[in-house]
Parts: sequence; structure tokens; C-alpha cells
Amino acid sequence: MSNEREEHIRSCVSALPHSPGVYQFVDKNNTIIYVGKAKSLKRRVSSYFVESKEHSAKVKVMVRQVVDIRHIVVDTEQDALLLENSLIKTLQPRYNILLKDDKTYPWIVIRREPFPRVQSTRELVRDGSQYFGPYSSVSMQRSILEFIRNVIPLRTCKLNLSPQYIKSGKHSVCLQYHLGNCKAPCVGRESEEEYAKSIELVRSILKGDLRPVREWLEREMMQAASELRFEVAEQYKYRLASLSEYQSRSVIVSSKIVDCDVFSLLRDEDIAYCNFLSLRHGSIVAVQTLRLKPGVETTDEELLSHAIEHIVTSLGIELAREVVVPLIPAAALLFDGVTFTIPKRGEKAEILEFSLRSARIYRAEIHKNMEIKNPERHTDRLMEAMRKELHLERQPRHIECFDNSNLQGTNPVASCVVFRNGKPSKKEYRHFNIKSVEGPDDFASMREIVYRRYSRLLAEGGELPDLIIVDGGKGQLSSAYAILKELGIEKRVPIVGLAKRLEEIFFPNDPTPYYLSRMGEPLKVVCHIRDEAHRFGITFHRHKRTKSFINSELTHIPGIGDKSLTALLKHFKTVRAVREASLEELSGVVGAKRAEAILAYFGEGDDN
Repeated sequence: MSNEREEHIRSCVSALPHSPGVYQFVDKNNTIIYVGKAKSLKRRVSSYFVESKEHSAKVKVMVRQVVDIRHIVVDTEQDALLLENSLIKTLQPRYNILLKDDKTYPWIVIRREPFPRVQSTRELVRDGSQYFGPYSSVSMQRSILEFIRNVIPLRTCKLNLSPQYIKSGKHSVCLQYHLGNCKAPCVGRESEEEYAKSIELVRSILKGDLRPVREWLEREMMQAASELRFEVAEQYKYRLASLSEYQSRSVIVSSKIVDCDVFSLLRDEDIAYCNFLSLRHGSIVAVQTLRLKPGVETTDEELLSHAIEHIVTSLGIELAREVVVPLIPAAALLFDGVTFTIPKRGEKAEILEFSLRSARIYRAEIHKNMEIKNPERHTDRLMEAMRKELHLERQPRHIECFDNSNLQGTNPVASCVVFRNGKPSKKEYRHFNIKSVEGPDDFASMREIVYRRYSRLLAEGGELPDLIIVDGGKGQLSSAYAILKELGIEKRVPIVGLAKRLEEIFFPNDPTPYYLSRMGEPLKVVCHIRDEAHRFGITFHRHKRTKSFINSELTHIPGIGDKSLTALLKHFKTVRAVREASLEELSGVVGAKRAEAILAYFGEGDDN
């Protein structure tokens, strides 16, 4: 079957012309799994079936599934692009770009009805109503609606306000009329023409242009004042104040850039995010972020082109004359009258960065939601990030970190902490008393504890870690690495040294430090491991110093053995309390003879 398949594909490729067109790959189920365009069909399609290092894993998997090739010849590359877009939308092939816009954004709608209501919605219905948005958050949408209702009197009721219903006289004014929030069109106190002027003001607000509203409010306020209707004038003054407050907290991006649209692209290995901002009169009036699954060999230009086309089609909008982008989309020629700008500096570059930041936030929200539902996803992502950041061959699921502790060479100890899947495994922590080193020699101490730790693991057939971290610079790392070589495991277990500057990592035989990203999660995990090793070591060292001090004080007293020492510390808690105790108090714990010996010992010390 394999030979027949190869022969058939070879004949299909040889029959292809050197003309522009669209090709389709078909699998054994007669399903089209990929649609592509080409300037030369023969050259492009044949490249898939030639061994190449340039082919990604996705391409190789796809090619193995192809059993037939179909093609359509067109006149120009632009025709090929149009046809490819149409076929992808219709067929949704598995290995092409897939749009994953699973977020329902809030909109503001002006209903198509007599005396239109202005409402919040998450559903677009093609009924002739006018939609504005989408907005990046419910809070932004609500603040706009609240401002509109504070400034412009509109109806909020669900009444049928057709002319015949109003004439029937079945309606009566409600509380909103008495509060000044509605002019009662339900009883004929406001005509459709007057109400339409208010709706036009709402449209200007939703488009980001506040000038008509300000001029209208100022005009109405001055007219009311001239007619000595001071209470009405006060209402318009309050609404002007609301306008100023709204303008101060609205997202005003630029006073220089009037109208433009912005698209940014953020791409990971198997998913991409496209953020769209619509600016009108310098204000952001619409925001949307798409998730896209790139197809095989999909370029960033093609991804951006598909995203723009989807947003324009789904929102039913017309692009501004200028569109700010990080790169020119593949289908730029299809958007008549639109200039695509790639800014290098200035306000447009800042707006593009703002859009990219919004895409990053959206990506973080998606990851967070996924990780809440499946915590293992967070662990997998973190371990993979550490693998890449530390240049490891496998994920560091099991990490061990060593730290030395001594005070001016006294009571040298060391600690080994163990982390599994980025979290401390405290039951596996180990303390080491340094046995073979005299004085403060950190390098020799490191050699001893690393040797003791891994020679024992090897002897017992224990599990070796995926990564060893040594708290120290190049000297500490070299000492530990030499022991790994002596044990013959230097190629089985990667090791790094962590310098005093937390973001500096040293690798064996490399004098140049590698700097971890300060914004990345791997640095946080490494810092946590080092802090834990330091804390664990210091605690043990402090305990040993205290015990050594107590022993040096009390065990020198004639007649005081371990049993008496334990009784004294249990009762008095500290050496100082023993020193200050009376003969009677001491006798009650260790007897009169030992009590006299203790008083005599400390009395001699005081005399000296």
C-alpha cells in the first residue's frame, strides 16, 4: 500500500503545472486536511515530499497522512489568496489556521425600534440594530452606559412605543420621568425627531467623539439660565461635570492620532493571539483578542492576515484608513484604501505596545483558567520553561540544592534541600556535619557533602536528581563538578552554580555567567530553592552552635552528667537561668550536692 501511495503522489506532483493556484492534501478518509496557495504549484507541492531539515514535526506528520493531491489553477497570486481564504473558511482543514475566539465580549446596542433603547448585550443579532464594541471588560462597558444615562435622558422601559400604542393612551409616566432621566415619549411628551437627536448624541459618544455632547449640554444650560429656569440649568451643569469626569477616566490614548485601528500578534509554539484596538478621536472604542491555532508552515504574515479578515467579518466593521501593525499582513492588497503602518517610535509605537500588552494579559488569563481546571498544566509549563531557561535536555522534575554554613570556621555544616515539580519535598531534606575539613574551607566542604550524598545514592541504587544547584560561584561549582566526574555521573546529572547575584548562573567549564530572565518563573523557582537551602542550613547551624555552647558551659561542672544536664535545661530552659538560680531551686532539680557544685562553679567564674 505504501509503494502504491508513493507512486500515486509522485504522479500527482509530476502532473502539476508551474502556474499559480491552490492545492489540497487529502487523507485516506477522503478528508481535505490542508489547503495551501502557491505561486508555482509544482515547485511548492513537490517541496513537501523531499527530505528537508526545514520541515517541522507538524509538516512531517501531515505529509505521512496524504494519499491524494488536488489542485485548482488561477490567473494570479491574488486570486490564489482569495480562493485559499474561501476554502479554509468552508472546509476548516485540520492543519490550517483555526480561529478559537471562545470569549464572549460585552457590546452596547442601539435597538432598531421606535424610540430605540441603548442596552448591554453579549449576543450579536443581525436584526438591523447598531452594535458598538466589543469592550475589553464589563466594567468598561458599564461605565460608558452609566455615563450615557446620566447625561442624555433616554427610555429604559420595555414598552411598545409604536405610534398607535402611544395614541391609545394606555401608558402613563413613570418614576424615571419625575427624576428627569426620561422625557416620557410613551405619553407623547417627546417626539421621535427629538429622541433621534438624543440617539445621535449617543452614537457620537460611542464612537469616542464627545464634542457634540459638550456643545449640546452647554447650549441647553445657557438657554435654561437665560429663561431663568435655574433648576434645569443646574441639571445641565451636573451633566457637564459628569462629562468631564468620564473623559478624565476614559481610555484616551492620544490627542494627536484621530482614527486608526491597531492589530498586534503574539505567537507561541502551537497557539497565537491577535489583539485588535479601534481608536476613534484618540479614544479606544473597541477591543477584541483572538486565539488562533497556526497551521503547518504558517507565517506570521498569514496569521495576521487571517485574524484581521475574521475580525472585520465577524464584527461587521470597516477598517480605518490607517492600520497600525507589527508586520505587513499577507493579504494587505485585499483591503482597498487601507494603509498599513509599522511604527518604529512615537505614539503609534506606544499604541502598538499597548495592544501587545493586552494580548499578553489575555494569554495569561487563558493559562490561569486552564491551570485552575488542571493544575498539572501549570507544572508541565513551569518545568518546560525551566528546561529551556537552564538549557537542559530533560525537565528538572527532581532538583537538589547544596549550601554550606559556618561561623568563622566553627561548627561547619551543610544542607541539601530537594524540590519535586517545583515544590519543596521536606521529608527528603538532609543535614550534613562536616567531618573531614578543618577550618572555613567551603570548597573542601562542598566536595565532601556532594561525595557523601551521591556515593551513597549510587551504592543504594537511589534516584539521581535531574538537576543539582550549588549555592556559590565558579569555585563551589568546580569542586562539586569534580566529585561528579570522580563518581562517573557528570554526564548523567547536570549541575549549575548560583552566584551571589541571584540571576547569575554558572555552568561547568564556562567562566562566563548566564543571566536568567528577571521576569520569568524559572528565576522565582531557583530563588525559592536557594532561600530554602540557606534557611535549612542556617537553622541547623544555629541549633548546633547553641548545643555546643550549652555543652561547653554545663558539662564542665564536676558531677553534672547528661541526666543532670537534661533535667536542668528542662526546668530552667537556659544556662543564664541556671547561673542565677538559688541553692534551694537547684537542689529541687539535681539535689543539694550537685547544686553546691553548680554554685561553686559559677561563683568562681564571677570572681574571675
